[in-house]
Amino acid sequence: MMQPQGRQAVTVLGATGSIGTSTLDVIRRHPERYRVHALTAHRSREALFEQCRLYTPEIAVLGTETDAAWLRQRLADAGLATQVRAGTQALIDVARDNDAGIVMAAIVGAAGLLPTLAAVEAGKRVLLANKEALVMSGALFMEAVARSGATLLPIDSEHNAIYQCLPIEHRGGLARHGVSQLLLTASGGPFRGWSAERIARVTPEQACAHPNWTMGRKISVDSATLMNKGLELIEACWLFDASPEQIQVVVHPQSVIHSMVAYHDGSVIAQLGNPDMRTPIAYGLAWPERIDAGVKPLDLFAVARLDFDVPDEDTFPCLRLAREAMKAGGTAPAILNAANEIAVEAFLGGRLSFPGIGELVARVLDRQAVTSANTLEGILEANRQVRHLTRQLLDVKT
Repeated sequence: MMQPQGRQAVTVLGATGSIGTSTLDVIRRHPERYRVHALTAHRSREALFEQCRLYTPEIAVLGTETDAAWLRQRLADAGLATQVRAGTQALIDVARDNDAGIVMAAIVGAAGLLPTLAAVEAGKRVLLANKEALVMSGALFMEAVARSGATLLPIDSEHNAIYQCLPIEHRGGLARHGVSQLLLTASGGPFRGWSAERIARVTPEQACAHPNWTMGRKISVDSATLMNKGLELIEACWLFDASPEQIQVVVHPQSVIHSMVAYHDGSVIAQLGNPDMRTPIAYGLAWPERIDAGVKPLDLFAVARLDFDVPDEDTFPCLRLAREAMKAGGTAPAILNAANEIAVEAFLGGRLSFPGIGELVARVLDRQAVTSANTLEGILEANRQVRHLTRQLLDVKT
């Protein structure tokens, strides 16, 4: 398929989710700069067909061959030449395909680890929106970045903000660059300030209604439990070569300050903006340049005030569990992540209460032995074992 010269080719892993659709919106605004090489989705075949129709990628990938066959027929009927593939290996292959220099890694959960790592190993510019890849395999992942020469740009709004507030070269420890602390902001979720009695009656619909951000259901629940902030704390440790003690979580309900960096001289540098993921996405696509993201300018007069608070780790224990897992090291963060994915799935399915998410994760962390995380095979095996254990404990509980 012939393409115009001079445009950067982009692959979007997880194209039909909120990050994927926002990425395509930014790309659509800059047709002279970017073209879509490949789009992937797990099950959302209708949405992927519409994206193929609008963006005419060379390749599309779905989770199963049944869905892939359906998409092939729809594309053929529409007169489109997009190749359709299926399965995990197809995801890995498209992630490292030489025809695309930029990969948006936006697959939610542990499923994103292998294709994201493949993109890193291929030396791509990787826009990292899949925090679980670093949570599960932080040391191996960052070693692969260094070995391959990949450019890793964080897309989570908090990590992107920190990246913008740090010196261009910040590897080798924060202290050598005059940094005393990373201030990771959190909205506090929809249940900030709620009593334990009210929280015990939370429904999936309530948990998925985030006050500031538009997100998928799983990450919305993680935001409500503060597990998302815990996973972000782990991710920040790996991204910025920081210890858990160097990271302070600050509840900031307006979600206008996306994060801050405190320096030894008393300076605190913050990145502000409207809560819209297209800002960090545009930053990652164009870095080190700046391009229009389609985001409204921040109106400080409309915001009027900025509030800050200490996170309530008694009511929302998932943040504490994540910090403890990072301190424990080895496979502890992978255990935390796998247990949480099963617990959130159970909550969304009506099998577990909202407080039960943190309780189940804590039980799994107590029972599953932590081992070294020196090999990808070991990490994936721990992930498999933990999912089995979590489902067993869930069946006993329910």
